[in-house]
Amino acid sequence: MSEAEFNLLLDAVRDVMTHEDFAPMPEHDFAPRPSPYAAMPKNTPMAANDNDGAWPLLPFPEGWYAAC
Repeated sequence: MSEAEFNLLLDAVRDVMTHEDFAPMPEHDFAPRPSPYAAMPKNTPMAANDNDGAWPLLPFPEGWYAAC
């Protein structure tokens, strides 16, 4: 892309950005959204799959191994 083509591209983008249909909306038009975490209960219920502690370590069978 030549410098002249780049300048034409910048002019086209500037024209679109200054067009009234594409102009940024003023800040006061945006309503703040409440956080989804604000409605969560303070004491969350225990998970249904909680098995009261860690499971025991199950060793691999003889001759088997794992690698990452």
